[in-house]
Amino acid sequence: MNTNILTNRHDFLLLFEVTNGNPNGDPDAGNLPRLDPNTNRGIVSDVCLKRKVRNFVELFPPPRESETANGYNILIKQGAVIETEQKRGIKAAVDSLPKDAPDSKKAEVAKDWLCREFYDVRTFGGVLSTGDDVLKGSAFGQVRGPVQFTFGQSFHPITPLEVTITRCAVTKEEDAKKERTMGNKHIVPYALYAAKGYVSPAFAERTGFTQADLDLLWQALLHMFEHDRSAARGEMVVRGLYDFEHVGTQHANNAEQNKKEARLGCAHAHQLFEGVKASLKPGKSFPESFADYEVRCEWTVENLPLGIILHLRHEGLSIGPRRA
Repeated sequence: MNTNILTNRHDFLLLFEVTNGNPNGDPDAGNLPRLDPNTNRGIVSDVCLKRKVRNFVELFPPPRESETANGYNILIKQGAVIETEQKRGIKAAVDSLPKDAPDSKKAEVAKDWLCREFYDVRTFGGVLSTGDDVLKGSAFGQVRGPVQFTFGQSFHPITPLEVTITRCAVTKEEDAKKERTMGNKHIVPYALYAAKGYVSPAFAERTGFTQADLDLLWQALLHMFEHDRSAARGEMVVRGLYDFEHVGTQHANNAEQNKKEARLGCAHAHQLFEGVKASLKPGKSFPESFADYEVRCEWTVENLPLGIILHLRHEGLSIGPRRA
């Protein structure tokens, strides 16, 4: 397990599909699948994707090597009280510092404690200043995490279906004479989505996000739907995880310059993402399954931008790097 702080920038593209399910219901629209009203393309929020990652890490946390090593608890989860955990962090900070330590120092140590204990705070960041304490109004009361997602969006328009269902049991005593009760659910027959993500080493330094944390993120993204099955999400599959790692364009002898370039980045993220394309096969006007798509990665060792390694995480393969 590599516990060194992450030093290289990463940009990644996640492809996933849904079949006869609701990947992300909209509570403002009767739990209909989210969509863009201008294009009717389906949408999955960044918060939804982060929830899947949190759930996976909560189910399969790696062993903690020591009390001072990074922990893998999850702060934002069902039934959690953020203020209670915040107070634990503040108490740990107060106990470890002299009594006359300034509040700003206590706030910094409390933030560091929360980042160390909670994987999701260390990864995604969060608002920690929820109470009237040293974190309130402090520069450390809001943590910006190194990993950020965009909304996922389907490649083509979706047509949500409303399916009526029946139940032979009733809920209330006064309805006992009814033969059945009626309900409904909303599904997307099929859609392929793409979401983009970014990992910043500059913010990793502030939260203590390590290479081991990043490896756990890849594992969570590849397997997050396998342990999130439900009637609404029975057939969700990750079809691709393209990780563009920035490693620097210089010769290995120029280690310092490579380190600087790897931290800053060697190419624009949107240019890297544009090399992965998904289009319908000839003769298809709308997708019914993944077999109707042709997914092409146009990057090769010869045309990959300098200083970039493309990790095909879903295949266990890598391309590059190409240096000057």
